Amino acid sequence: MAETYPSPRFGAPREPKSPANPGSGLVRMLDIVTASHARAVAFLVLCALLLFLPGFFTIPPIDRDEARFAQATKQMVESGDYVDIRFQEDVRYKKPIGIYWLQSATVEAASMLKLPKAELRIWVYRLPSLFGAIGAVLMTYWAALGFVTRRAAVLAALMMCASVLLGVEARLAKTDAMLLLCVVAAMGAMARAYLSWQRAEDETRPPWSWPAIFWTALAVGILIKGPLILMFAGLTIVALAIQDRDASWLWKLRPVWGLMWMLVLVLPWFVAIFWRAGEAFFADSVGGDMLSKLGAQESHGAPPGLYLALFWITFWPGAPLAAMAAPAVWRARREPGAQFLLAWLIPSWIVFEAVLTKLPHYVLPLYPAIAILTAGAVERRVLSRSWLMRGSAWWFAIPAAASIIAVVGAVMLTRQPAFVAWPFIAASLIFGLFAWWLYDNNRAERSLLNALVAALMLAVIVYGIVLPSLTPLFPSIEIARALRNVTCVGPKAAAAGYHEPSLVFLTGTQTVLTDGSGAADFLRQGSCRFALIEQRSERSFVQRAEAIGLRYKVGTRIDGYNFSQGRAISISIFRSEGTE
Repeated sequence: MAETYPSPRFGAPREPKSPANPGSGLVRMLDIVTASHARAVAFLVLCALLLFLPGFFTIPPIDRDEARFAQATKQMVESGDYVDIRFQEDVRYKKPIGIYWLQSATVEAASMLKLPKAELRIWVYRLPSLFGAIGAVLMTYWAALGFVTRRAAVLAALMMCASVLLGVEARLAKTDAMLLLCVVAAMGAMARAYLSWQRAEDETRPPWSWPAIFWTALAVGILIKGPLILMFAGLTIVALAIQDRDASWLWKLRPVWGLMWMLVLVLPWFVAIFWRAGEAFFADSVGGDMLSKLGAQESHGAPPGLYLALFWITFWPGAPLAAMAAPAVWRARREPGAQFLLAWLIPSWIVFEAVLTKLPHYVLPLYPAIAILTAGAVERRVLSRSWLMRGSAWWFAIPAAASIIAVVGAVMLTRQPAFVAWPFIAASLIFGLFAWWLYDNNRAERSLLNALVAALMLAVIVYGIVLPSLTPLFPSIEIARALRNVTCVGPKAAAAGYHEPSLVFLTGTQTVLTDGSGAADFLRQGSCRFALIEQRSERSFVQRAEAIGLRYKVGTRIDGYNFSQGRAISISIFRSEGTE
């Protein structure tokens, strides 16, 4: 008689304890790495590095958010002012100080290690995001251990590690990867307190480790991206309190001491910035940034349902399994583990869908809950056998579509077919095809691991090979290179028409952003000055130059594509030859 599980999770029926061995080398590897926590952690770090490092050092600064964050940090290091946040002369108070401190620390460390021109290397500013993404993968594993076995926890962490959205954020010098780390740490600690209460464990001496992690993570999250992390925790608490009609488990988190500790961590900088800027910071960050997202901020408005549509791409390759796990998860919605994870997921997801301003990375802190729920269903082999199984074709469809787009994009922008990427394209398609064809409920692990290899190949293709080669997308790189090659010492530049933050980051904080007339006046003021004139501003530049008697010489002409504006551009570099 087959041995059965005594207590199924996530609404699973009783199943044989020893599943049929699919005989996959990838599955046998999973058996080895899940033999201990040390092996599991080492394996997850290795997978994260393999998935996140392609393109990390070679992709140029991305406009506009990444370049703005990096330039503000660069000015912080240049000025030695670690309280105020500025982009050139303008204040940048949309986000708190946390990410700027972390990026400043990596720049200062790189300079101490004698890295040449560390302040101009964008990958140095990306290091906090890389560390945050790796930490988020490990925190997903740790959080999952409260709900599922070590093996399923590794699968949940791998789903996060390979997800398209986290792969993007790990390569951008922004706040979201570090915020994810803070959210998962806080929710993992909260989950342990809640599940301990549900199991009626001894409440006389609750451990201090859970409150320490929870409140520290909240404090760091507030310093990284403001009060958003409080929304994730708060909505989860409210949802659980409504369902259980009891919230006494919160005392396990030592709220009085915890609130005091959180205030000790966050108040000093908020007091310092209030002393420096008055109410301007709070007006810009709360009113100008957070509350304005209730409307369609910066043309990013979209109707409800967008995040659900994007989920199939942004959470790939875990998305097909998540869909197949959904019926079992819904059946188990009253089980304490599933109840907590759904309270983490559903209320915040509804809020994001209801808010008009929508950007893909907003829902990233909810993906670990989906990964853990999915891993629980995979562990108990209760994935749907209905029409949802057809979604397994998505494991092949995404590599196929991404490969076609990458090659076509390379041909259109560089006139080169990216032959170096073709072996990786073939490998990605093969592993994606295996994941699709070999899928059934008893081989879900095998299919997922094949899809993870396909995701690794896809990262090499897109981030490691194709994107760095698309030089027309990054005209600021060519402009900065041209200015470095001039014969005079200490060149100064003014840009008309092309005002991307990456240009300021690469050419210097003193770069003047103006119009055509202003660029002509700028050239007249001295030697070793250059005007970077976008084609649409040339007419006003020429007219002003003629009016003031400026003689100029046309140097390099750079053709490119302004992705932020969605149009082709042509930039000419002018140099003064005196006045008539």
